[in-house]
Amino acid sequence: MDPEVSLLLQCPPGGLPLEQVRAELSPAHDRRPLPGGDKAITAVWETRLEAQPWLFNAPKFRLHSATLAPIDSPVPQLLLRLGLTSYQDFLGTNWASSAAWLRQQGAIDWGDKQAYLADPLGVGAALATADDFLVFLRRSWQVAEAPGLIDVPGGHPEPQALCPGDSPQHKDLPGELVVREVFSSILQEICDEVNLPLFTLSQPLLLGIACNETSAGRASAEFYVQCSLTSEQVKKHYLSGGPEAHESTGIIFVETQNVRRLQETEMWAELCPSAKGAILLYNRVQGSPT
Repeated sequence: MDPEVSLLLQCPPGGLPLEQVRAELSPAHDRRPLPGGDKAITAVWETRLEAQPWLFNAPKFRLHSATLAPIDSPVPQLLLRLGLTSYQDFLGTNWASSAAWLRQQGAIDWGDKQAYLADPLGVGAALATADDFLVFLRRSWQVAEAPGLIDVPGGHPEPQALCPGDSPQHKDLPGELVVREVFSSILQEICDEVNLPLFTLSQPLLLGIACNETSAGRASAEFYVQCSLTSEQVKKHYLSGGPEAHESTGIIFVETQNVRRLQETEMWAELCPSAKGAILLYNRVQGSPT
């Protein structure tokens, strides 16, 4: 396994559709206040804003834990335990210079090394074209995370999509709607980043959850999505621009038959951890055997 990524959870072969995933949202699943208070988070945020004034804070879902029912259950069910956090807290905990110490202290204080970390849940997709290529994007140098590296389409589900306002409350976010937002958010990210029409995309199948160890174990739900367009058609859509075209500088295609051996290629070193997690899960859950 690559040291930059770990797998928190692997779904059954083929992946899980929306109907087999549940969410439980509770303040009990929020991060714990930092030892000594959260002023350090504000200081980190202000410093980052000076260097990257285009950054903006927004609410995010926090992954506390996930449990998959036994595979011999009549219907496999995944339970996501979620809290609320923010992008500011993410930069001030997972990306702070003290992140390793916070993990150690969380284990000591709470028996949970992630207890003090924001851990906003990300989403990513192994996006397959009609002619059997997976889609990758070269990230812009202007993005806050993994600038210049290669990624899969992805981003975050947004609490504000369900409850507009600066401070969504747990009680205003029913679990069923949260699951729908998690699944629909990856489709929206593909539409915005690759500039593909929504009707060309299949319903997402959840492959599992991967953790980015370069950002202190931050988790991302990785999906498989099939596109009805060929790689050449996808490329034309991408080059014509989209709502989030500024986040990437190029598109890359890899034949699905070669994805299983991607870890043996030079390209692997250029993949950001979230993309590595998506590919590892794709090969285990969705990829065809050699």
